[in-house]
Amino acid sequence: MAAQIITWTSTILVVRLLEPTDYGLFAMSQVVITALAFLNGSSFATSLVQTERIDERRIAQVFGLLLLFNGSMAAIQFVSAPLAAAYFREPLVADMLRIQAVIFLTVPFTALPSELLARRLEFRKQGQVNMATAVIGAVTALTLAWFDYGVWALVYAPIAMFVTRAIGLSIAARLLVRPIFDPRGAWDLVTFGGTLTLCQLFWIVQSQSDIVIAGRLLPTYDLGLYSEALFLTLIVTGRFIPPINEVALAAYSELHRAKKSLGPYFLRTARMVMMVSAPIYVGLALTSEAAILTLFGDKWAGMIPVVGGLAMVMPAFALQLICSPVTNAMGRPKVYLSTSMAGAFIMPIAFLWGVNGGLFGDETGAMGLVHAWWIAAPALCIFTLTMTLPRIGVSPLALLRELAPIALACAAMVIAVIGVQRFASFGVPWLDLAWNGFVGASVYAATFWFGYKPLVLETWALLRNRETSPEPIPSPA
Repeated sequence: MAAQIITWTSTILVVRLLEPTDYGLFAMSQVVITALAFLNGSSFATSLVQTERIDERRIAQVFGLLLLFNGSMAAIQFVSAPLAAAYFREPLVADMLRIQAVIFLTVPFTALPSELLARRLEFRKQGQVNMATAVIGAVTALTLAWFDYGVWALVYAPIAMFVTRAIGLSIAARLLVRPIFDPRGAWDLVTFGGTLTLCQLFWIVQSQSDIVIAGRLLPTYDLGLYSEALFLTLIVTGRFIPPINEVALAAYSELHRAKKSLGPYFLRTARMVMMVSAPIYVGLALTSEAAILTLFGDKWAGMIPVVGGLAMVMPAFALQLICSPVTNAMGRPKVYLSTSMAGAFIMPIAFLWGVNGGLFGDETGAMGLVHAWWIAAPALCIFTLTMTLPRIGVSPLALLRELAPIALACAAMVIAVIGVQRFASFGVPWLDLAWNGFVGASVYAATFWFGYKPLVLETWALLRNRETSPEPIPSPA
């Protein structure tokens, strides 16, 4: 949590110092890095968590694969940088990509130790490394932004973080192994990891198609507004859910090896994630104007409707993201592959439709992309649940019953905040944000405390113990 606070605070301060155009340029370079990242081999490291047999040779074989894949990706990015710059019509993108190629060289020293620690359920060590990484990244970004390095603050901060994390995790996991480049005896890891790699390819198509499409059609300034709005609304799913999924994969794998049904544990995980993320997104949608003006300033005012619109649909996106660990833990990555393929089909089509008019036929800018999210995210969530729930023995009605209290509490929060905004507004952004946030959080918490207190206690126990125990806390009697 401390690492997240440091990251969020640094992000807000850096955004206030930089311009939307800087974030537009950075988004262009990130598309290329992410597009190549699906071949970085990290899925082969993930296979070490799921497999029942692990020894030093298999670890060394995965290490060798990671070195081969990432060395190749670094070289490809360095050489192809001018092509990306030509596509986006921004020459500076080439220089950015050449420098950022070094990120791939750090991946073997982060992916492998991270998965080894996850298999041992040693998440506290990862948390300590993440804390140091967050501090290094925050200091680097703030220093460079303060001294007017512009977009280079966004380029060098992640590099500093990747290098720090590689060193820290390698030490924490005691990664003292020589790579082996002979895959014989590890084809089960290659098959499982290869399937996940294919899933990552489809995930990249799904998650980056908006920037690829908008980067070619929108001005860099507008792209910066959209990309930063998307980053802001994805903070919860991007910072909160990946650690949950990492722990969940290890926990689900242990439970599956013990021949236990995963359905009840998935329901509790879904409730925990939605109980935290849903009110944040609903609150952000209600207070987007006050939040943007307070945190980022007037120069980012164009981002207000984009943030509000994206926040409305992010709970569905969050629910969809937590599904893959449970089927992967069962050794059924083809379910994840199917949902990834669906996302790679649904999202790009929606974005093409959005930039060409959206719901109202004339929203050709960032709001057209927002309208695409309104259609695509719920559709993908429904498809993913349809593929996942039957395989873990959970009915849609059981999931709805688990999430119904959250929907009720969010509805109460919406009514309270709208009432405050209409009848008790101060007209000062930071004061309105604080007041609306206090009222919304109080109503949400009160609804749960007085109506569903056992669920509050159980969810709190899950949040406190998710880093130390693979066994979810039993429901109170």
